[in-house]
Amino acid sequence: MSALRILYQDEHLVAVHKPSGLLVHRSALARGETQFLLQQLRDQLGQRVYPVHRLDRPTSGVIVFALSSSVAALLSEAFSERQVEKRYLAVVRGKAPEQARLDYPLREEDGTRPKAEMPAMPAMTDIRRLDSVELPVQVDRYPSARYSLVEARPLTGRRHQIRRHLSRRGYPIIGDAKHGKSIHNRFFAEQLGAPRLLLAATYLAFDHPVVPTRIAISCALDEITAALFDHLGWAGHLPLDSVGTLPLAASSTLQEVSIQVPSV
Repeated sequence: MSALRILYQDEHLVAVHKPSGLLVHRSALARGETQFLLQQLRDQLGQRVYPVHRLDRPTSGVIVFALSSSVAALLSEAFSERQVEKRYLAVVRGKAPEQARLDYPLREEDGTRPKAEMPAMPAMTDIRRLDSVELPVQVDRYPSARYSLVEARPLTGRRHQIRRHLSRRGYPIIGDAKHGKSIHNRFFAEQLGAPRLLLAATYLAFDHPVVPTRIAISCALDEITAALFDHLGWAGHLPLDSVGTLPLAASSTLQEVSIQVPSV
């Protein structure tokens, strides 16, 4: 596999771009798999790394690892206490609302017992339509097909939260085999060259667990998704790899600066 794209690194933590289709680490669901993000990053850096949050296997984008167990504990607490700002980009079916708060409780899906027996937990996601397109092709029962580019900000951290919330609201994410619609998934795979879940974690902002600094990390999309955005006329919404920092005592806004990805 090609080297992982490093977005930010210091002596305490590292942030990388997780490719779509790559599991973060070994688990009971990983039978038969031989490649994992955690092991690949460990080998690339030549040191142990510690996971502090997760991204679903088909989801791409920015993910952070700690470089020590003590920093991992602090970062894990920040994620569990909802002190981390997260933004995702999703391509969905239909013309999504300009702005909405999706406040639907969700039952956990941990696989240990039937979902119907799991308690419904509070879950909240803010969404905003960034753009939309109407294609002159009949994909479903209508003579044309409409799709939207949505920014999603999860305010809680339930499993598959963004995917389940958007599907329940009537705007399933393209490429979502479980919560989406197969006819639209096939259209994007066969006609638009996008055979995957179109959900990407593009932004993380959090207080550094050791240094008194707020860090904001933006993550560019992979080549396939970037090409799709260009085809649909959404190139102006493409994020860039960048890092912004701000001393916690300061009152000015974050200053974002582009970073160079190490060559391999």
